[in-house]
Amino acid sequence: MAVSPKINLTGLARRLVLDRLIEEAAAQEHFQKALQKKQPFVAYLVENKIIPSAAIALSAAQEFGVPLLDINALDLDMDTVKLVKEDLLKKHRTLPIFKRGKRLYVAVSDPTNLQALDEIKFAAGINTEAILVEEDKLAKAIDKALESMEEKLGDMGEEEGLEDLDGLEVAETKEQKTDESEVDDAPVVRFVNKVLLDGIKRGASDLHFEPYEKFYRVRFRIDGILQEVAKPPLSLSGKIAARIKVMSRLDVSERRVPQDGRIKLKLSKTKAIDFRVSTCPTLFGEKACMRILNSDAAALQIDMLGYEAFQKDLFLKNLQKPYGMFLVTGPTGSGKTVSLYSGIAILNTEDVNISTAEDPVEINLPGVNQVQVDEKTGMSFEKALKAFLRQDPDIILVGEIRDLGTASIAVKAAQTGHMVMSTLHTNDCPQTLTRLQDMGIAPFAVATTINLITGQRLCRRLHKEYRKPMEIDKEQLLKEGFPPELVEKGITIYVPAEGNEDCPSGYKGRCGIYQVMPISDAMKRLIIEGANAVQLADQSKAEGIWDLRRSGIQKVIDGVTTLEEINDATVE
Repeated sequence: MAVSPKINLTGLARRLVLDRLIEEAAAQEHFQKALQKKQPFVAYLVENKIIPSAAIALSAAQEFGVPLLDINALDLDMDTVKLVKEDLLKKHRTLPIFKRGKRLYVAVSDPTNLQALDEIKFAAGINTEAILVEEDKLAKAIDKALESMEEKLGDMGEEEGLEDLDGLEVAETKEQKTDESEVDDAPVVRFVNKVLLDGIKRGASDLHFEPYEKFYRVRFRIDGILQEVAKPPLSLSGKIAARIKVMSRLDVSERRVPQDGRIKLKLSKTKAIDFRVSTCPTLFGEKACMRILNSDAAALQIDMLGYEAFQKDLFLKNLQKPYGMFLVTGPTGSGKTVSLYSGIAILNTEDVNISTAEDPVEINLPGVNQVQVDEKTGMSFEKALKAFLRQDPDIILVGEIRDLGTASIAVKAAQTGHMVMSTLHTNDCPQTLTRLQDMGIAPFAVATTINLITGQRLCRRLHKEYRKPMEIDKEQLLKEGFPPELVEKGITIYVPAEGNEDCPSGYKGRCGIYQVMPISDAMKRLIIEGANAVQLADQSKAEGIWDLRRSGIQKVIDGVTTLEEINDATVE
């Protein structure tokens, strides 16, 4: 066994031995291990609890005559901290704490580390002087300062995980090149990249970059809830907006009108995430909003969407019909696109011709002919549908029925032997039937072409490990709409319990609640007779179709979500 060569202890290490804080042999051993780990000797001693940091600091102050300071009693001046780059702070475990005249005072835990002081002096262009601080307190102060620098952007270093980015697919136009100086700022580039990566890691659906009169903020929508994640300096508002527009292939010089674009972020050679980008001029600058379009959503199985067993059977039965309309309804962000694409994924076989018209194309599906609707170029839903009917289609997907022209062609396609799938913005399934008639579609056409309507909402899903039973009496449950027969048997409903860092709210992910309504013969007769949405809803209920409220209540009974979430998403 090789014996480590003996090291002549000098400086602080020698003083610690003389003060009998550590035996010489032990000091030799720990000094050697610190060298092997490329870790400062003092940091190694404190981290491994060999000598208390207070004892080391007191010994060092007496030996070298350096003033000892309690850094916890000092309010850090971030302008002073930012005189030294992050990499030097991390490398030498030092922290600039204040500046007097032409001298910069630097907190250190080992005053014999003259190399650190010299490098900081050279980098900052100012003379330095050491102030002694206890190692553990210094480490916390450095972490706090680095965190603050991240939030305020400063001179950002490379973040963990950022090196995994292969690059961004960005095509610059002539107009963008003229504004290159506006976005050629490494910290801004790294900041925007980091925000995109963080949004993906945290499972956000949307990223908001928002300028205001006195501050700028970045927010993520996670599980349907907006959360503030950063507050960069307001002065960087223009540079951040310009960087996002360059990445999205937008006109950087145009700041007066909204623009729409797209970013492709390559995470690896085989995986990429798309962002749909929208910019909008506001009173205090350009706001940018990004929707994360994850193509993995297209791989969702029908069982993962959250349909009840009988609802899934209705979904699949009507999906296989050779012609007619299959409609999905709900507010923006309720998961309509994922539901439609889950159906398309089932139908997407070699012997079927599928064409889609979308604004925008959110999920790429191999084997499906997808058309991007663009009103600027004249490619509308109506024009795309007319073109599809000359392309020998079996299944047509229309991203959204917005007007009479699109609705009329969709209905005609459904009447002539094609399966048409689309979305509408209505509150529930019965209202979809009356909405189409309000657009100008004849009641007979509505009654004979629509096979199935699915209404849906998204609610936050309870984390199974961080939930607890809620005390609630039977009368309250009945008022909330719980079935009397189940209330009598006894129901346990849950609320979020205290979570951890990964799941602080007690919620993790989202679940769908659905109303799946096939159009029965009785329903068709009511439509032709001119029934209103209330009458259609009563008929649906009489046929045993669950409305959104009843479906949500079942999710509460099953412990999937909470009564509060259901109350937010549905009408009692």
